[in-house]
Amino acid sequence: MANIFLGFLILVLLSYVFGAGIFLPRIIELLAEGQDPIVVLNSYLIFFFLAEFMYRYFLQTLPVIELESLLHLPIGKGRIISMLLIRSFISAMTLIPILLFLPSAFQIIAPEYGTTGAIFWIGSIAFTSWTLHWFMLWFKQRFEDGLIGLIVVFAVFGLGAGSSYMGWFNLGELTKPIFDLALTSPLPMALMAVLLVGTYLLCRKFYLDNAYLEDLTEADEIRFVGQSIGFFSRFGLAGELANLEWKLIVRHKKSRTILMLSSFFLFYGLLFYTQPEYQSEDGGLGAIFIFVGAFITGIFMIQYGQQFLSWNSGNFDFFLNRKNGVEALVKGKYLLLMSISVIYFLASIPYVYFGLDILLVHIATFLFNVGILIHVIIYLALWKPKPMDLNKGAMFNYEGVGPAQFLMIIPMMAGPYLVYLPFYFLFNEYIGLLALGVTGIIGILAFKPLSQINLNRINSNRYEISSSFRQES
Repeated sequence: MANIFLGFLILVLLSYVFGAGIFLPRIIELLAEGQDPIVVLNSYLIFFFLAEFMYRYFLQTLPVIELESLLHLPIGKGRIISMLLIRSFISAMTLIPILLFLPSAFQIIAPEYGTTGAIFWIGSIAFTSWTLHWFMLWFKQRFEDGLIGLIVVFAVFGLGAGSSYMGWFNLGELTKPIFDLALTSPLPMALMAVLLVGTYLLCRKFYLDNAYLEDLTEADEIRFVGQSIGFFSRFGLAGELANLEWKLIVRHKKSRTILMLSSFFLFYGLLFYTQPEYQSEDGGLGAIFIFVGAFITGIFMIQYGQQFLSWNSGNFDFFLNRKNGVEALVKGKYLLLMSISVIYFLASIPYVYFGLDILLVHIATFLFNVGILIHVIIYLALWKPKPMDLNKGAMFNYEGVGPAQFLMIIPMMAGPYLVYLPFYFLFNEYIGLLALGVTGIIGILAFKPLSQINLNRINSNRYEISSSFRQES
C-alpha cells in the first residue's frame, strides 16, 4: 500500500514539474518583463543545478545495501556494480531536468534557433544534470558519513546562491556563456557528454575498488567507536539507553538523515524573520512567528519522535523481556529528545540579531515543546506503531508511517496557538508568550505524571506492539 501511495505521489510531483515547465516562459515574462527570456533563463540555470546538488545529496539513494546482498553471488563484481549503477540512474530525479526545460526548448528556443539549437540546449542541460547524478553517487559514498560532506554541500549552496544574493558576484553570469553557446553549437553538449562518461567511470571505479564487505563497514565501525554523550551517564539505565539511541541515530542512514535535515531547518527563520510583511501591522510580532519558533526549536523532536518506538522495532522484544526495560527505553528516549531540543534552542539564540522579541518567541515555544508538545507527539506515535528498516534513506520512505504521523500536523501547528491566541487577543503578544512559556513550565514540572500516561499506554499494549513489529518486519 505504501509503495502504491509512493508511486502515485511521485507521478503527482513529476506532473507538477512538467506543469511548471510549461508555464516557465510565462513566469519569466512576468518576473523579468522586457528582458529576453532566453537570456534570463541561461543566466539562472546555474541556480537550478545548485538546487539539484542539494536535493540529490538528501534524496538520492546509494546502491550500497543492494551491493552487500549480491557480493556473495558467483557474478563478477564489475557486472554487479554496473547493474546497480544503471538501476540507480532509472529514477524520477533523472526526468526532472527534461520535464522542466523541454517545454521551454520548443516554446522559446526552437522558434529562434531552430530544432537543432533546442536539442543542443536541452541536451547540455540533461547531460549536466546526469553528471551530477554520478558525481553525487561517488561524493556521498566518499564523504556522507563525515562532517566534511555536509560542510561541502552547504558551502557550495551558500557560496553559489549567497554570493548573488549579497551582490559579491553573479555566478549565473559565469556559466551563462556555456548555455548561450549551446544554442548554436553542439560543443557544450559534447563536452558535458564527455564529463558524464568521466563521472560514471569515476563512480564505477570507486565502487569497484571498495566492493568488499570490510571496506563498506570498516569506516562506520571506526567512526562511531566511543560516540557516547557523557552527560547521559548521570541518569542510570535510562541514560545508558539514551546513549544507545544516540549511537543508533548517528550510525543508521534514515535517522542520521533526519538529524542532518533538522540541523538544516535551523535556518528556517531566515525566510520569515527578514521579511517585514510577516510582522504585525504595528511592527510587532507576527502570529506566524509562533509556528516558526516552535518549528525551529522542536524540529528534531517532531521528526524523530513521531516514530517513537518504530526506531526500535527490530529489538523491541529485548526490552520487553527485561525488568523495567520498556520503562528505561521510554525514559531514555525522552531524555534524548529533550537534550537535543535544548541544543537546537541554544543554536537558535543568534536569531536575537533580528530583535529581542524573536528570542522571547524561541524561549516560549521551546518551553511549550519540551513541556507539552513532546507528550502529545509521543502519545500519537503510540497509535499502531509500525516497523522500519533503519538502513534505508529517509526521503520518500514511508516505513514506520501510519495514520498517526499524518494527523500529528494538527497538534504541532494548532497546539501553541490554542494557548497563545486567547491571551494575545485579550491582552497583547507578550502576555501570549508568557502564557505559552508558563504552560510549558507547568508541563516540565508535571513531567512524571505526563510521561507515565504514555508509559502506561505502552505497557498495556506491549504484546500487541511486539506482535505487530514481528509480523510486518
